[in-house]
Amino acid sequence: MSVPPPPPPSTGPSSPASPHSLRIDRQAARSTGRGRRGWRLAAWGLGALAVVAAVGVWQARKPLPVQTVTVQTGTPSQQFVELTASGYVVAQRRAAVSSKATGRLVELQVREGSRVRQGQVIARLDASDVQAALLAAQAGVRQAEVGVRQAQVELANALAELRRSQGLQAQGFISPQAVDAAQTRHKAAQASVQAAEAAVRAAQAQVRVQQVNEDFTAIRAPFDGVVLVKNANIGDIITPFSNAAGSQGAVVTMADMGTLEVEADVSESSLAKVRVGQPVEIVLDALPGVRFKGRVGGIVPTVDRAKATVMTKIRFDRLDARILPEMSAKVSFLSRDITAADQQPVLAVAPAALRRLGDGPAQVWRLRSGDTAGAAGASASGGDAAAPRWTVEPVAVRAGRVLGDLVEVTAVPPATLQAGDKLVVGADDGLQSGRAVQPGAP
Repeated sequence: MSVPPPPPPSTGPSSPASPHSLRIDRQAARSTGRGRRGWRLAAWGLGALAVVAAVGVWQARKPLPVQTVTVQTGTPSQQFVELTASGYVVAQRRAAVSSKATGRLVELQVREGSRVRQGQVIARLDASDVQAALLAAQAGVRQAEVGVRQAQVELANALAELRRSQGLQAQGFISPQAVDAAQTRHKAAQASVQAAEAAVRAAQAQVRVQQVNEDFTAIRAPFDGVVLVKNANIGDIITPFSNAAGSQGAVVTMADMGTLEVEADVSESSLAKVRVGQPVEIVLDALPGVRFKGRVGGIVPTVDRAKATVMTKIRFDRLDARILPEMSAKVSFLSRDITAADQQPVLAVAPAALRRLGDGPAQVWRLRSGDTAGAAGASASGGDAAAPRWTVEPVAVRAGRVLGDLVEVTAVPPATLQAGDKLVVGADDGLQSGRAVQPGAP
């Protein structure tokens, strides 16, 4: 019996694998692994770059803390200041107007701010008692004048009798004793006339006394000036001695506005810098935009031991209607006379705000307030979402004169600069136009 031949090998899926088909291709596996690790490294690199870029963007958007100063208004006269002092405006002629008489105030013709002339009636007191005394004195004058006329009649009779007696004696009809009696009577009549005339003069003097008392009831302005304070009202009792309960000593307080001066205290150690006639510049707190020129009118020759200061009297070169007593004043003692141009305001900044750019103009960094920062940007910077966003911009300026602690500056056109602008100081690193900043105190 013959053995059938083996069937041919099948190439279908059900055929068993060959020994070569079960072998692992390690070279291909290595190539595949390297590709995957490369992609992972590339992905990690791109992620790191993205993080670095995000951090850079975050750092760029984070406001840079800076210190700031403000552009101020100064005057060229400040470069001549040797010493400054403070004081108050006072009137050298000032009076609390009252009366020597005592009485009830029945009329008041002025109020605060009223301008009065010397001798003008300001107020009146009740003068009914004084007027009655005046009438009595006038009646006494009339009575004394009647007595003078009676004495004169008696004198005329005595003179006639003397002459008649002298004639009769010459004819031998009467004795010398009768003539002596007539002479005595004549002398007595003369004395009576003199006494009556003296009584008239006394009565007239009494009338003048009562007239003066009546005049005291009319309170008059002692000089030209302005009423500053009304011290009493109608119905108050006015007395020269105001210690009495319910009484007033002065009716009004007034001052001569043409005698206004500044009294400024100068430190004892700085007195050598002050001299009579020295030019000064005066600035009143009530009028900060106006500068007045003046001179040292006098130095009080005594030192306040408690404050170690000496009082100086400063006179205005020209008074202004806006200057009022008791205004606070700042006085700058100058080394030389100044002109009107020296008092014109200019812009000035602290020297630390200036950046020198070689031989060209200087530069300052000005803060600009833009839109409020977005919530994301504010959250990233740790700030309030509604906080204003501050950026900086460069402004070219020309530096000028030194004005005390400041430097005069002028913006180079077309750039502009104005008082109140905030400038950056001490932060040169990292500043560029449009950079976000966080301003702080200088």
